Amino acid sequence: MTDALFADDAYLTQCTAVVTEAGPEGVVLDRTVFYPLGGGQPGDRGVLEWGDTQLRIVDTRRRRPDGAILHLPDEQVPLPPADTEVTARIDWDLRYRHMRMHTCLHLLGAVLKYPVTGGNISADRSRLDFDLPDAPDKDAITAELNALIRAGHPVGSRWIDEEDLDPALIRTMSVKPPSGVGRIRLLEIPGVDLQPCGGTHVRRTDEIGSATVVKVEKKGRRNRRVHVVLD
Repeated sequence: MTDALFADDAYLTQCTAVVTEAGPEGVVLDRTVFYPLGGGQPGDRGVLEWGDTQLRIVDTRRRRPDGAILHLPDEQVPLPPADTEVTARIDWDLRYRHMRMHTCLHLLGAVLKYPVTGGNISADRSRLDFDLPDAPDKDAITAELNALIRAGHPVGSRWIDEEDLDPALIRTMSVKPPSGVGRIRLLEIPGVDLQPCGGTHVRRTDEIGSATVVKVEKKGRRNRRVHVVLD
């Protein structure tokens, strides 16, 4: 298992690490600041550096079933051999955009208190799908969403034992928290949101900036897709 430093501090932009594997699947480090694709959030991009060499990383994925984090290079180039010490550095501008977006979607879920059937996060436009029969008003949602953002609510996380997870906290219908791992990470915005989430988030809601609900789509008899952009 790779030590996932981002799980405890999403603001780390780089770290030193040791290569444990390097091959066609990608590069595995003993620890990393790179977030792997999951929970609707894209994998991080960035670079690995050692000596005078810089290797561009275009995606990050988690390998199953062992949970190792794979850093995927942009092309078939010489990889750092095992036991090499490298500096792992993420594309911070992209990551921070994802952090703002991810936190914004938690607030969107707090405004629309319906089961979540799907979602996707990107740097420019994100969405959540809700089990909701009628289309909500875009302007009303935007106003409530920005009121929560401007309030500057603190955003934190904490770990609990898997057996202590209250099933009522699980809002996503299509994706469930991992089982058999022993611990579950909760995202907490006091008085606003509390749910299992392994993604990266900002420390305060006012870091998100202004958000706009730009579109609400009907994706089924009881499914509405809500699209959000950030200024």
